[in-house]
Amino acid sequence: MVKQERAARTRETLIRSAAEIFDRDGFSAASLTAISTRAGVSNGALHFHFATKAVLVDVVEETALIRLLAVTNGALPCGTSHLQLLVDVTHALADALHEDVVLRVGFALGGETSRPPRTDLRQCWRRWVEETLTRAEAEGELRRGTAVQDAATAVVAATVGFEVLGIRDPTWLATSTVTRFWRLLLPTLVAAAPLTMVEAGGTRQPSPVG
Repeated sequence: MVKQERAARTRETLIRSAAEIFDRDGFSAASLTAISTRAGVSNGALHFHFATKAVLVDVVEETALIRLLAVTNGALPCGTSHLQLLVDVTHALADALHEDVVLRVGFALGGETSRPPRTDLRQCWRRWVEETLTRAEAEGELRRGTAVQDAATAVVAATVGFEVLGIRDPTWLATSTVTRFWRLLLPTLVAAAPLTMVEAGGTRQPSPVG
């Protein structure tokens, strides 16, 4: 049992270290030696868990997906609209991207042209946004004439833009940035009366990720 726990900790350390090296050096330039050194283990220990860099990057991406689902898959709180949930989750995602290097690298790997993404987190995010807006439309939360696809395009383009720009400048992932975006967009999505019921700054603290 102790040996299994130690192996699990080593695997987790290697995943995080790989994400940190990918984040620092880029996927193509990152070396397994740099990753093992960062993790404080031998190259042999790294290869015991991950035969190749390709296998390791797939696991980083899979781990990032689990963390994305932890952000998006919470139950809708009683009395909360789907639009408010969307606002809250975009805030939670921005916080998680700023704090969690594995999640951040998992998103970035979707744009890595040297390998086909095994799990494209940006596409997973797009589907969740579309599904949430479809539910909002079904509940009569959207302004009459607002097309779900148009709204989803605006939200996904902005939030993925924040994710990409936030790699170099974390102010793009700040609460104030996300809040300003929603203050601009919400009046085009929501009729005047329900608009006062949606808080652009979010209504809950995001759960810690990783």
